[in-house]
Amino acid sequence: MSDRTPNREDAFEGVVLGGGYSTRFDDEDKALAELRGRPLLAHVVSRLGTVCDRVVLNCREEQATAHRAAVEDCDVPVAVAVDPEPDRGPMAGIAAGLRAVEAEYAAVVACDMPFLDPAFLRYLRRRAEGRDAAVPQREDEWYQTTQAVYRAEAMADACERALKRGEGKILAALEEVDWATVGEADIAAHAAADTFENVNTREELAEAERKLREG
Repeated sequence: MSDRTPNREDAFEGVVLGGGYSTRFDDEDKALAELRGRPLLAHVVSRLGTVCDRVVLNCREEQATAHRAAVEDCDVPVAVAVDPEPDRGPMAGIAAGLRAVEAEYAAVVACDMPFLDPAFLRYLRRRAEGRDAAVPQREDEWYQTTQAVYRAEAMADACERALKRGEGKILAALEEVDWATVGEADIAAHAAADTFENVNTREELAEAERKLREG
C-alpha cells in the first residue's frame, strides 16, 4: 500500500484523529474495537477512501503499528502522522495530521464516526474552495470541527499558533482563518442524518452494530 498520492491539483485527502485515550470505552482503544467484523477505524477509512486520494492516520506513537494494521484492507493509500508531543488534545492531532497532508485541502474526521457521509465531505470541500475551512454548525450552535474540511497549511499553522498561546479549543484556531459556516439547512440538504453519530461507549458500539446489521 503506497503512502503517496497522485500529484494532482484537485487531490483531496483525509485525516483521521485517533490519538485519544477512549476513557469512556473502558480505556481500550476504541479505534480498534470490532464492528461487523472489522475495526471501527477501518469503517471510517473505507468511507473516506471513496472521496479521498489518501488518508493520514493521526495517533500516539504506541498506537501507530496497530492502527496501520487495522486498515490494511482499505482500498486507499494510508500514511501515519504520530503526535510529536503526547496528550495535547485534538487540536494538536489536527495540526500533526494536516502537516502530513500533501493536497491543498483535507477532510478531518474523528475515528469513531462509522456512518460519516462521503458525499457530505465532498460538499464541504466545495464550500471550502478559495477559503481556509468549511465547518458544519448544528442548531444548538455546536461546531462539528472533527467532521470538517480545512486548507491544510493554513489550519495547521493556526492550530500551532493557538497551542503556543496555551489554547485548547479548536475554535481558537478557526478564529485566525477564513472559514465558511455550513448551517443546519445545508446539513439537512447534503448529509445523511447519521453522519455525525459517534461511538464513545460499548453501548453505542452495540447500537452501531445493530444499525449496520439491519442495514
